[in-house]
Amino acid sequence: MKILFDLLPVILFFAAYKFAGHDPAAAHDLATRVLGDGIQATQAPILIATAVAILATAGQIAWVWFRHRKVDTMLWVSLAIIVVFGGATLFFHNPTFIKWKPTALYWLFGATLAGSELLFRRNLIRKMLEAQVRLPEPVWGRLSHAWAAFFLCMGVLNLYVAYNFSEEAWVNFKLFGGMGLMLLFVLAQGLYLSKHIQEETS
Repeated sequence: MKILFDLLPVILFFAAYKFAGHDPAAAHDLATRVLGDGIQATQAPILIATAVAILATAGQIAWVWFRHRKVDTMLWVSLAIIVVFGGATLFFHNPTFIKWKPTALYWLFGATLAGSELLFRRNLIRKMLEAQVRLPEPVWGRLSHAWAAFFLCMGVLNLYVAYNFSEEAWVNFKLFGGMGLMLLFVLAQGLYLSKHIQEETS
């Protein structure tokens, strides 16, 4: 349930884009009434989906605050990035900004992991997981490097899909491709770590 909750803005972005695409005339009319004139019919689905994603992310934070009176830093960062890039897409009626949003988020995560280790000698992956998992010191370092490299590659891949495939293909990749690759990476990582966990506890 937590995974679904975390993915809610992405899922609603996808659903809104597909729903708007099924009735371009109605989508264009809605986008024009909300965002003003000068919007092409082909732009309406991505603009509506972007507005939905911004509202969904803000709603996430409101719900978490209402339930726990505390919001994770990651959620605040996600809101800031979607507001900046999504807001630019809505203001300029240009989908390029929202297509850069996943890359900005991936690269921010990767830079945070790498920068924390290089500048402050702090392994953030270890800090998050060491209470649940015992690993040899070198493995923690490899784990942090692997996540930083993964986020870097995902940022590059997002831009490759955005600039070399159709808008609809990018929307599909944003949900299924991004989440699928994340799942494969986590599974591969789990297989690698299982050997070291067993060695540590044997």
